[in-house]
Amino acid sequence: MGLHEIASAVCRSLTVKKDGPSLYDVCDPVLQAYRGGDAHLGKFYRTALGNPPLRALLRRTGLPALNDPDRLSGLRAALTAARDVETPDWAAIGTPVAVLMDGIGVRHPAPPAATAPGRPPEIAEIDRVIRLTGAHLLRSFGRNGFIPTYAAFNLIGDPDVGGRELLMALTGLNARGYKNSTLLFNLARIFIAHSPARALINPAWRGIAEPMWEPVQIRHRSAYYDAFFTEALLGFVETGLASPDEAATARRAIADMVDFCLKTSAEAVPSHDGSTVKVITALAPGRHPRFSRFFAQIKQDLGFGIYVPDCDTTACSFSAATQAGSDDPILKQPLLDFYRGYQVRSGANEPRVTVPLNDHLDYEGGVVTWIDNLAGERPYGNDLDPTLNLDILEVSFRNLARWQIIETPQRLETVHRVIAFQKNLVESGAFKNPRSHIYYLPELYSAYFGRCYAAFVALPLAAQRIIDPGNVFALIRARVLGYVTHELIAHEMNPFDAALALMALAHLGAEISTFTPALHCIVQGLGEGGRKGPYRAYEWNKMKTPTRILVGGPEVTSAFVLMALALAKRRMAAV
Repeated sequence: MGLHEIASAVCRSLTVKKDGPSLYDVCDPVLQAYRGGDAHLGKFYRTALGNPPLRALLRRTGLPALNDPDRLSGLRAALTAARDVETPDWAAIGTPVAVLMDGIGVRHPAPPAATAPGRPPEIAEIDRVIRLTGAHLLRSFGRNGFIPTYAAFNLIGDPDVGGRELLMALTGLNARGYKNSTLLFNLARIFIAHSPARALINPAWRGIAEPMWEPVQIRHRSAYYDAFFTEALLGFVETGLASPDEAATARRAIADMVDFCLKTSAEAVPSHDGSTVKVITALAPGRHPRFSRFFAQIKQDLGFGIYVPDCDTTACSFSAATQAGSDDPILKQPLLDFYRGYQVRSGANEPRVTVPLNDHLDYEGGVVTWIDNLAGERPYGNDLDPTLNLDILEVSFRNLARWQIIETPQRLETVHRVIAFQKNLVESGAFKNPRSHIYYLPELYSAYFGRCYAAFVALPLAAQRIIDPGNVFALIRARVLGYVTHELIAHEMNPFDAALALMALAHLGAEISTFTPALHCIVQGLGEGGRKGPYRAYEWNKMKTPTRILVGGPEVTSAFVLMALALAKRRMAAV
């Protein structure tokens, strides 16, 4: 948004005619000040929703539906129960909010069709972008001692979370603080959706991946991000475009990030067979996530104090370390034995998915996200994401011999069942539906399938036939290429969209001519990041609850652009 548009949206929000009780009329009498009950609910309300800037924007936005005194008193009674009852009935508490969520009109982006450019950029232009993005990552590592990512809240919420999904979350999440934040964020969404402030909080954007609004970004470090920065810097070195000093710096950064993944972020957890296994936690303890003191306290106040390991961070960390040539003993653990305990089997352990936001999918064979820690904590309940399951396959292919997967029937069966899950997803066309994905976008699923496919076809042919006797990977490849070529690159993109499209096309062996739209978008977008870097921050992954929380950063965009261009350049050179 330009300054004029921002000023106009602020002015309309401050002067709009109030028609019904506002968020603060509803909540202040219950949550602004009280004694007893659950202290966190009030603290969250005052910190996240009752802060002065948001209060100023929303104080004149009323809901006509709440002019009905019965509806208003019912909503306040629900908030009072959430505050005072020791073991609340969360379905009953969420129902008055869920009813009000109908018609808030939050939709996924639908970019218009685009005209394909006539010819690709010159190789010199591609090389320039590779050098600039590689230098950006190394410069950031040198300045910070790590490569940061950022989290940002979008208070309008996620299009896939309506009233039904709110009730799923309130009954399926475990930590009370997380239930509190989910309840109040979704209540706030309703008022934001009816306010002129909506245009300020959720402005329109180009492409699919959402740009991240800079003023409210929380810088941090995680093994999941370090794993992908490791892959990006490995790609930079392999291009031959890094100077000798840059190559040496990249190798030092890679070694540091692999150490952060496998040592600093390692955590022992119980396995289903009674043994203890080392996995990789989403956020390392203590000072390691690098939150500022201010945001560390805010994180605690908002109810995000407990983090547990997850299957995706573990898989990606093991994969990056394998690609970097690490021989750390942790890599000898056959992760498939552990993942088997988190794999859904129809009937017996299907309730393992407690937050089924994508319940239109058949979960059979899929592996859930979150790992119970030694204390048995599972604050987020559990969900199941298709892209995570691609990462499990990819790390398994890279460690096929080390983990003796083909030689161990139980491990091979686990792989076959994950592949069957992916087959059902893609045959149904559900992989193209954003609702199918908990933490990612369909375009990111496509890029990550390309990454998984490349690891698969690098295996000996005999091993490929044993792993995929039904030629499922060929089927998925054709469907994903169809989506990328006929839908994704046929419409307007931003540079992050283009990088993901290009990764998929290059990994999956698409015709070189199909690279042109993505290459043009990437080259023409260079410089959009201003002082922050070559490119802007975009949505890489997200949380749909307690509200839409995006994770990405300028460095993340540079990393994906770098990986995509390195892959494309290798393919183009081979022609």
